[in-house]
Amino acid sequence: MKVNRELIVQTALALLDEIGLEALTLRQLATRLGIQAPTLYWHFKSKEALINEMATLVLAEARDDLVPTRNTSDWPAWVMAFGQGLRKHLLKVRDGGRMVEGSRLTNALFQETTEHIGSHLVQAGLTHRQAVVLMSTVYMFTLSFVVEEQAVFPRPGERSPDYDLEQRNSELDATKFPFMRKAGAVLFDQFDRRYKESMKLIIAGAATQLTE
Repeated sequence: MKVNRELIVQTALALLDEIGLEALTLRQLATRLGIQAPTLYWHFKSKEALINEMATLVLAEARDDLVPTRNTSDWPAWVMAFGQGLRKHLLKVRDGGRMVEGSRLTNALFQETTEHIGSHLVQAGLTHRQAVVLMSTVYMFTLSFVVEEQAVFPRPGERSPDYDLEQRNSELDATKFPFMRKAGAVLFDQFDRRYKESMKLIIAGAATQLTE
């Protein structure tokens, strides 16, 4: 079978969904593709290089979901769409948050979208610095949020036994940790709700800066 970078990356994402980020190796990927490892190494010299390409593809495919569905000058709508769209696409990939976190993009497709978003924020009245800081805050928060979310739910709807709420509460003394016992239901469940609430706090904080 003739392979190219696109086929390799798509196959790697499918394999990632099966075995997770730690278990993914170039040798396993070569076996899945039915090729010899040296052939794969000709395209990607390391696992890091492969992950960079995988992360780049995931972010590029998110582009249409990173902007509001309707044309608006309301900057909070642009910020919320950026965060929610990013989270949506990271969650499509097993270990998506960890895979993208710290990766280096191999093309500028994602930057084309962030350029578009940043321009709208500046047009709406943010300074360039405010827009950059706000977008980077949302980006880093979303990555960290998804990393935590995928630790609890490695696959959609499949909770890790390490995050069993009843077990967690049984290990916390009710008289010493009443707050933290109740916090488990907020921290390790209903992630959609907590993400939206968190984003609203970030946006509200940004709004106060604009009035100073």
